[in-house]
Amino acid sequence: MNDKPRRLLPEDLLLPRDTRRSLPIALLKAREAVMSRFRPMLNAHDVTEQQWRVIRILGEAGEPLEATDLADRACVLAPSLTRIIKTLEDRGVISRQRHETDGRRVLLEITPAGVALIRSVTPESAKIYVELEARFGRERLDQLLDLLEILTRNGGR
Repeated sequence: MNDKPRRLLPEDLLLPRDTRRSLPIALLKAREAVMSRFRPMLNAHDVTEQQWRVIRILGEAGEPLEATDLADRACVLAPSLTRIIKTLEDRGVISRQRHETDGRRVLLEITPAGVALIRSVTPESAKIYVELEARFGRERLDQLLDLLEILTRNGGR
């Protein structure tokens, strides 16, 4: 066995020496830290994280959205969105219709039942946001969101 230390290659120098300073891992840990607060609330309303994102996006849009636009805004892959649409449509919280001029395109819209679901979840969600803000600070949350938006917009470049 060779006990000689491995020589670092130039590309190795680009890697963080400690995974605690790895951006992808840090983002995953941060997501889990936040979502672990919201997950029980969503479970209590029989809604998955992805379903909730779809419902929220449609609720905010206030108009029908094309499936591809919705998938992009909700950060959901198209195959997953197909399954989510079926589930939410069966529950009556969203409706689906074909585009008037292009039958291949699907338009999705929140229903009154979907709006009611948002209204029933919002007070619990707001309470979690207040707790996060109290622990982390409003200014720091705003700064974090601004930085993440810049990172997202620039594609990590």
